[in-house]
Amino acid sequence: MAAVVTCFLVPPDSEYLGYFDWKTLSCLFLTLAVVCALRNIWFFTILARKLVLMAGNLRSLFLLLIIITFLGSMVIANDMALITFLPLGYFALSVTKQEKYMAYLFVLQNISANLGGMLTPFGNPQNLYLYSYFNIPTGEFCGIMLPPFLVAVFLLVVATLPVKPIKFSIEEKFGEKLNRKKAILYIVLFIISILIVFRIIPFVIGLVVVPIILFFADRDSLKMVDYGLLGTFFFFFIFAGNLARLDSVNALISSLLEKDTLLVSVLSCQFISNVPSAILLSRFTGDYASLLLGVNIGGTGTLIASLASLITFSEFRLLHPEQTKKYLYIFAGLNIAFLVILTTAAKLFWV
Repeated sequence: MAAVVTCFLVPPDSEYLGYFDWKTLSCLFLTLAVVCALRNIWFFTILARKLVLMAGNLRSLFLLLIIITFLGSMVIANDMALITFLPLGYFALSVTKQEKYMAYLFVLQNISANLGGMLTPFGNPQNLYLYSYFNIPTGEFCGIMLPPFLVAVFLLVVATLPVKPIKFSIEEKFGEKLNRKKAILYIVLFIISILIVFRIIPFVIGLVVVPIILFFADRDSLKMVDYGLLGTFFFFFIFAGNLARLDSVNALISSLLEKDTLLVSVLSCQFISNVPSAILLSRFTGDYASLLLGVNIGGTGTLIASLASLITFSEFRLLHPEQTKKYLYIFAGLNIAFLVILTTAAKLFWV
């Protein structure tokens, strides 16, 4: 709707073709497709279950699940990490009869997914876009995001301390077996996708090779891709491109970003989410370091600051509708704490 409205203000012309970052759209499509294929053979779930079985007490279980979600978001993106690992958290607390901690665990998994992906260009959709749009060197990208990443790890560990170290044991009762041949094939395809992100392989080659192989190996993975997310990118490219051509809007947003790019991007995420904020604000500033920090830190805060947060809330509400208020209170308290601490640290030390 936003894209259509701005089309009346800036009628479609040849400049529209320059709005789109085709490499970002291609990389996002390829990584999502391969991750769906890996999920279809239970790759991530089986791996995570093996780790969860090692937990000897409740606090260790929390820490393991948070770490799994945190690291998973670095590799398979935050929303996919939650779709994969939230059910594992539900299972673990159910079999150990500790359902009263479910809301707290889900919120921590949500925060870990939002913040874990910040370190890598492919960990969050907004990272993939900014990495490509500003052509940021890989070393510089990781250097910008390493400090908040380490602080996030520390805060998440601290957040597990209130959980009592209640001892328990979990018996393995899973029937799924890993298809090793397909796992190897999909891991190779995932590596190809990552090499495309890092500009080692041209994205056009990936767009030909990866979909063809997946079509014959697991065509359902191509159907399962989050095309809604790709559509959001597509239409926001139009929306942001048109706004950048309106002199009054350009002047207003540019002036705000000149005063404080970090704060504006953090606040923007609270109202329109982090991916749209990254696409929109990138058109009006060259300070990609502050913008990168802002749209990653800004993923915490309100329920709509990140798509991943809505996924977690929806999943929890389906499982425990009677605890919705409890979840929202815990979500607000923890997310505001993370948002304030990370934003303050960024203002004092990283910008």
